[in-house]
Amino acid sequence: MQASFCLSPRYRLDDELPWLEGVDPSRHYWIKVNSENNITVAIPGLIVSSMDEMKLAMKKFRSLQPGQQMALERIASSCIIYCISSNCYAIEIETDDAPAWHLFDRETLDSLLMSAHPDWQCAPSGIELGRKLLVRSLEQATASKS
Repeated sequence: MQASFCLSPRYRLDDELPWLEGVDPSRHYWIKVNSENNITVAIPGLIVSSMDEMKLAMKKFRSLQPGQQMALERIASSCIIYCISSNCYAIEIETDDAPAWHLFDRETLDSLLMSAHPDWQCAPSGIELGRKLLVRSLEQATASKS
């Protein structure tokens, strides 16, 4: 069965609305949900320890077929990339305590995953995003008393 063409709006590199806030040093992809300045999420991205591991991860992503998925496993968080169609991928992440699927085109997600390259360095603004992520994690309760 042939996968149908996906007409859903998705994040694209050439989008006229600014949605990508940046990529922090820990490879989280910071996006403004629907280009709204007041709703920003940090999606855990790909982390690798070697070029061979990077090549394998990129090969796996590029070979995904509709209905297949790829997990990005991290120590503190993880996410799954779902292939919806040949040029539509989804990542589920919680936004305002509710699950939301963020759709990306192939080129955009491929570019974000390339930030896993061992020689990649974030922009200076990415360092501030990393600090923001640290503050968010410190604000969360680490233990609850009953």
